[in-house]
Amino acid sequence: MHPVYTPAGRVVTDDYPPNHVHHHGIWAAWTKTVFQGRTPDFWNMADSTGTVEVEALDRTWEGPVHSGLRARHRYVDLTASEPVTALHEQWELRVYRVSSADRPVHLFDLALTQTTATDSALALPQYRYGGVGFRGRGEWNGPGNTVFLTSEGKDRSNGHATRARWCHIGGVVEGESVGIAVLGHPDNFEAPQPMRIHPTEPFFNYAPSQAGDWSIDPGVPYVARYRFVVYDGLPDPDDLDRLWNDYAHPPVVHVGDDSGRVRQ
Repeated sequence: MHPVYTPAGRVVTDDYPPNHVHHHGIWAAWTKTVFQGRTPDFWNMADSTGTVEVEALDRTWEGPVHSGLRARHRYVDLTASEPVTALHEQWELRVYRVSSADRPVHLFDLALTQTTATDSALALPQYRYGGVGFRGRGEWNGPGNTVFLTSEGKDRSNGHATRARWCHIGGVVEGESVGIAVLGHPDNFEAPQPMRIHPTEPFFNYAPSQAGDWSIDPGVPYVARYRFVVYDGLPDPDDLDRLWNDYAHPPVVHVGDDSGRVRQ
């Protein structure tokens, strides 16, 4: 997904950055894998061992509360004698109409579901990154040009490989501070997931493989859900905590009738 705009129209993502041309705004891929005895890398596509391809755009919609799309991708192992699809992936993107008197934000949810395409598992050995990634503005390159802040109060200097409910990534665009926060859902595997915070580049990734070896097995879908909040100005930790709680624990309305029965 690129470009991603703040409410004031400033772009916070980058695509094909010169030092990592395989970074594309907000995207998903796995890096260190084992599939049918081979080791395709679906992230570093220049190595030509694996790739992620679009299969179809299945649905788009618009509404007064949210608009969105549903798309399908395939993870293709290029190390076999003939290309083999290892995973099928579905993206569901929902972009919400948000009104706030205090601070305008853009807010959208990404839910991805991955299933094996054969009767073979995709093994994911322990590694420092892989999954859903974010690449920030080119001007944010360099150790002092990107600000990271996690829900646990950690920053670029001490946040890598720690766990957090949300992480802010931001910098200066056109003379103004802007940012995006990535909120991880509590039902995600290994939640709160460990994070890859790059020491010199504007790159962030919730990386469940940091926690140890695991796999996506036949008949067991892997589901990952994230909420993105985009804003102008500096991060407000209290507001991001509130937004994470809204995401993690949405309100449920129970309506009772005269018989005492409850409908949800």
